[in-house]
Amino acid sequence: MNLYIDNKSGTPIYDQIYSQIKNEIMNGNLCENDALPSIRNLAKDLRISVITTKRAYDELEKEGFIYTLPAKGCFVAPQNLELIREENLKKIEAHIDEIRKLAIMCGLSKQDIIELFNILEGDVE
Repeated sequence: MNLYIDNKSGTPIYDQIYSQIKNEIMNGNLCENDALPSIRNLAKDLRISVITTKRAYDELEKEGFIYTLPAKGCFVAPQNLELIREENLKKIEAHIDEIRKLAIMCGLSKQDIIELFNILEGDVE
């Protein structure tokens, strides 16, 4: 697992770690019960504070993406299909909002967008 920290980004470092690990889990690159790097090792590798890494892991655990076994480390939690569905719905909503904004700028109606979607899906008669 390769994590990258962008110091020029306005996004807090813990959030960058959280987002990248969450995406790896959601995309299936990290599987159920896969071990994550220890908090200390990850902090050392990324040259950041242990507190920052711990905060990212705490957020992931709070949201059900990982679990911790005392003296053993952190692991990818079993996939919660409802959690994955909710995460994907949030992404879809964000994309639809972007489509809506672009459609307004182009003067497209809701029907135009539906028609375009149907064309892309191959549902044109």
